[in-house]
Amino acid sequence: MALRSFVAQSFNMKAIIENKSAQNNSIYDVIISGAGPVGLFLACELALAKCSVLVLEKAGEGSSPLKKLPFGIRGLSAPSIESLDRRGLLAELEIHKHLKNPHLNAAQGPRRQVGHFAGIPFHESDIDDSKWPYRLPSSTETSLISEIEELETIFTRRAEALGVQIMHGLAITGFHQTADEVTVQSGDQSFRGKWLVGCDGARSAVRKVGGFEFAGTEPEFTGYTAKVDITDPEKLKPGRNMTEEGMYIQSQPGYVVIQDFDGGAFHNSEKPITQQHVQKVLRRVSNTAVTISALHIATTWTDRARQATSYRNGRVFLAGDAAHIHAPLGGQGLNLGLGDAMNLGWKLAATIHNRAPENLLDSYYAERYPLGIQVLGWSRAQVAIMKPDPQARALNAIIRDLLNTSDGATYFASRVWGINIQYDLGGNHHLAGRSVPNFEFEDGTRIGELMHNGKGVLIDFDGNDSLKTAITGYDEQIVYVSGRAKEQLGQRALLVRPDGIIAWAADNNPDHGELQKAIDSWFVSN
Repeated sequence: MALRSFVAQSFNMKAIIENKSAQNNSIYDVIISGAGPVGLFLACELALAKCSVLVLEKAGEGSSPLKKLPFGIRGLSAPSIESLDRRGLLAELEIHKHLKNPHLNAAQGPRRQVGHFAGIPFHESDIDDSKWPYRLPSSTETSLISEIEELETIFTRRAEALGVQIMHGLAITGFHQTADEVTVQSGDQSFRGKWLVGCDGARSAVRKVGGFEFAGTEPEFTGYTAKVDITDPEKLKPGRNMTEEGMYIQSQPGYVVIQDFDGGAFHNSEKPITQQHVQKVLRRVSNTAVTISALHIATTWTDRARQATSYRNGRVFLAGDAAHIHAPLGGQGLNLGLGDAMNLGWKLAATIHNRAPENLLDSYYAERYPLGIQVLGWSRAQVAIMKPDPQARALNAIIRDLLNTSDGATYFASRVWGINIQYDLGGNHHLAGRSVPNFEFEDGTRIGELMHNGKGVLIDFDGNDSLKTAITGYDEQIVYVSGRAKEQLGQRALLVRPDGIIAWAADNNPDHGELQKAIDSWFVSN
């Protein structure tokens, strides 16, 4: 999803690079392009594993006013929340404690709205969470509200504490890779790294310079998010409104969101976003004579849906919006990107430290690419039933009926919140490839707390000392945990990867041969 923006007041763009030398002689383990949430979270993962990391960000220091728009508000899904918990970052989130999602316009009570699909709400009372057997009383929340700015602040603080170097005002203009390293160019400066990861958004310079194919579909609409002064706000209905011409949202006072099904023409035209234009579009879509007296901030976006056909080219990787873009419906792009970072970080670190089994890096694409396909399909389906035509309205009515049933609400909630994500690891156990449930042990310790160091975990629920011997020589990569959980799912032992994914599970007497096979698939002894 590419953004185009108007800002009424200017703000300082300050570069922090003051060195006069055009050549940086340091060789970093990883150079990351982009200091958004995905790039910063990846930097944290790599630095936690004792890798040297340089983050280059084309924007200057300081918060952009655009991040204050409701567009910057995001719903974190269950996998993202679990990832933050497993790195000790969840407690630092504050906004969700006092901010309701303005897009949901939720009312308290038994019919409390907790999500939507294409603007059609589903309600808390309709969701049957007994169909999610791996969610425990000790599990983290299924969804939370945060803001891009909040996440960037938290990740930046953690990254800098771990020794990550973050440089603003440096856009990547080119790079060259050899068999051993990548030289990155930014204007007249160059930087050397063993690996380069493009987390630089929908218009990724890394993706373009790297020659990655970006396949997909063109947009159906231009979306607008704006902070405005409205002379007669009573002419607009509150909340989300589907009309004969598109959709508009009036949530917080002075903020509007509009979807104009123009095939993305205005967004692609690069014309200035003026007060007169926004008023014209809002009047047409809302079918009112509403008057905008001032335009403070505005940005446009589309539902263009594209995905890189490969996430790697030699020593160069893509993650987040650089690898996949789609309409920002439900905030799934951020969650998909954070999942990319969590998946890639430990694998790249293991490779750098020569502790990676053969083909470990290949599993990044194998696991994340199919999820990207699913999310893009989910986004396209929402757009298809939001179009202002009779066919879409008919489909919309059917989906609305489904969402008002328990089975329908439960299914859509599980998809929106990422409850049932499972990687295909080729194993036979039903837990393999799933996120480890947040078991709480008898002493009150939870799995999430045991993963703050970024290592894998061998969980032994029976106190079987012979299992502990299986990880002899893997002490730098796997932690052994023994104890009874307050609520168990019938498993006697689990091997959990550093990203929280179950690599092996045993319901009965653990097969030591199978355990060793699983260990060797993901780790290399010291």
